[in-house]
Amino acid sequence: MILNYTTTIDAYKTVSEIEYILVKHKAKSVLKNYTNDGSIESLSFIVEIPTGQMPIKLPVNTDAALAVLIREKKSNPRKQIKTTREQAERVAWRILKDWVEAQMALIEIELVKMEQVFLPYAVLDESGETIFEKLESRQFLLPE
Repeated sequence: MILNYTTTIDAYKTVSEIEYILVKHKAKSVLKNYTNDGSIESLSFIVEIPTGQMPIKLPVNTDAALAVLIREKKSNPRKQIKTTREQAERVAWRILKDWVEAQMALIEIELVKMEQVFLPYAVLDESGETIFEKLESRQFLLPE
């Protein structure tokens, strides 16, 4: 079953909680990126690493979350699964918050470094493209 599928916590409240977690762990310049309809599609922030600053963009894919909720409802018709875009947005952000909290716990006990956790989401240049997006466009083939 999908984590947090019953959440009633507003996406904006959850985003604020994520911002607090990031700032508490030394993130700088936390920025919300919006879609045309006013939904938050990602959070951008900067973290300090030994070599300088690393810009990061954490996305949320509400459409994908909605598709999964719809599939889950079809598979589990007795479950009270809401299949609205608003619910998908709430669920997606809540799961991302849990993930960020877990990653920060790993960083705090020095099992991983900040750059290890967030490397796929590191922004390469002014285009806003992340390392993951760049590698995905190259079918995950590294340059020779």
